Amino acid sequence: MVLNVSDLTIARGGIKVLEGISFDLAPGGAIVLRGPNGIGKTTLLRTIAGLQPPHSGRVDADPESLVYAGHSDGLKATLTVEENLVFWAQVFGNTDISKAVKSFQMARLVNRPAGMLSAGQKRRLGLARLLVTGRPVWILDEPTVSLDADAVAMFASAVRAHLARGGSALIATHIDLGLPEAEMLEVGPFRARAAELDDFDEAFL
Repeated sequence: MVLNVSDLTIARGGIKVLEGISFDLAPGGAIVLRGPNGIGKTTLLRTIAGLQPPHSGRVDADPESLVYAGHSDGLKATLTVEENLVFWAQVFGNTDISKAVKSFQMARLVNRPAGMLSAGQKRRLGLARLLVTGRPVWILDEPTVSLDADAVAMFASAVRAHLARGGSALIATHIDLGLPEAEMLEVGPFRARAAELDDFDEAFL
C-alpha cells in the first residue's frame, strides 16, 4: 500500500468534522471521495497530504510520495506557461516538461504569460504541474473546476495514464471521470457527532 488511513478523525477550527475514516490506497488504484459541499472533504485531503495535523488516528505514507493539488492553481502570473512548468519541475528535481505540455495540450500556449490565460487554461496548467513532480500519489481537491468537457477528458486521460504506470490517486470530485477502476468513498457516514453539552456549557448558552 502507498497510503494507509486508519481510524482518522479530522477537525476544522478545533471542531471535529469527520471521524473514524479508514482506507488503503494501492499502487495503480484510485479512490473518489463523494459528499456534499462543506462536509469536510478539503480538510480530509489537506490532513492526508500533511498540510494540517489530524485530530486523532493515523496517516501512513511516505511524504515524498505525495503531491497535493487544491483550489489554487499555484501559478506565477508573470511567468510563461513553460517557465511555470520548468519552475515546478526544478522544485521536484526534474527537468522534462514535455509530457505535461502534451497531456494538457499546452503547446500553443507555452510562451504565453500565465496571467493572460483563461480560467480553464490556468486550471489545465495547474494540473499539468502534477506530471512534472514525478510523485506517485496524487491528492486532488475538485480538480475539474473551471474545465470544459474537453479539458475534463484530458484530465481523466492523464489520471488513467498515471494509474497505468503504477501511480495512485485520491480525488474529491462531483464529476464522473470515467474511471471504472476507482473505488467510491462516501464521506457522509463519517460525519462527526455533535459535541454533547454538559451543565457547565449550558450555563453559558
